[in-house]
Amino acid sequence: MMHGTQPISITPLEPGDHDRWDAFVMAHEAGSFFHLSGWQQVISQAFGHETHYLMAQSGGQVRAVLPLVHIKSALFGDSLVSTAFCVEGGPLWSDPGALAALDAAAVALAEKLAVGHLEYRLITPLHALDDRWESQSDLYVRFRKSFTMDADENLKMIPRKQRAMVRKGIKCGLSGVTTDDPDALHAVYAESVRNLGTPVFSKRYFRLLKQIFGDRCELLLIKQGDETISGVLSFRFRNEILPYYGGGTAKARDLAANDFMYWETLRRAVERGETVFDFGRSKCGTGSYDFKKHWGFEPQPLSYEYRLIRAAAVPSNNPLNPKYRLAIALWQRLPLWAANRIGPYLSRSLG
Repeated sequence: MMHGTQPISITPLEPGDHDRWDAFVMAHEAGSFFHLSGWQQVISQAFGHETHYLMAQSGGQVRAVLPLVHIKSALFGDSLVSTAFCVEGGPLWSDPGALAALDAAAVALAEKLAVGHLEYRLITPLHALDDRWESQSDLYVRFRKSFTMDADENLKMIPRKQRAMVRKGIKCGLSGVTTDDPDALHAVYAESVRNLGTPVFSKRYFRLLKQIFGDRCELLLIKQGDETISGVLSFRFRNEILPYYGGGTAKARDLAANDFMYWETLRRAVERGETVFDFGRSKCGTGSYDFKKHWGFEPQPLSYEYRLIRAAAVPSNNPLNPKYRLAIALWQRLPLWAANRIGPYLSRSLG
């Protein structure tokens, strides 16, 4: 395939290409934190999955990028996902020819690996007119909102009920403290996800996120005195703050710690000049969906698109699937030490 008079070549991301890859992502208006090349190392080292980060190049210039993760799971089948463990990460391109070449390479790779399906996680539909792709846009939404540089105005933008919860947290003496210790945050996160019936990610995953992304990864603990009540791991990208992994102890609800935690995250971000608060994705019909709606955020559909390779249907590996209800109920009853030991082996397959 050609870009003008220049041939387009598809090459894997090599160690010396990371700066060029990330420069392309940063310059692209649709580039996201989840397109950054650092995820390749995080995912391969934390979960042991093969990664296939592909670049389309012509004339010595990067024209398109596509991060792919090969997940092999005895429980959920094999898949090739862009990008696994992330909200988004589908192809980024500067021209249609580069996209077509990259897409063809991804399909060929999926067929070579004999996966069940190839998945692109997108903000806007890409293959809506191609009947070889199946779209799923009614499962996940994201919540995203711009704020001002004035803290008082931002507090007023939060609906009254949730604003009262923020003020309750302040009256209870809660405070926010940043840390460079991922294990401290992981402890409260692990307790929270166990209570939701979800397998926890490993401490190693959190450590790698902080190690590789550095200041782009913020770890915030919410404390009452010396006791940690809740915490959140957030990503920083351009003028955005993305609280991604959060949770709290049994005391969090009575102290309104989660509302205070997100307010504190927003307040600190605005002080740094970041004015876009990305609340991340939620499944429709879940408690996290309702929580974000109550904060005054409007859901924006995510378009996840699938090319079926060996699978007969689009996968439905999510907690809303009725077949997982019993497993979730049993998981919620596990002792925390058992959930923390078993969880990482299961969560690595969820993607």
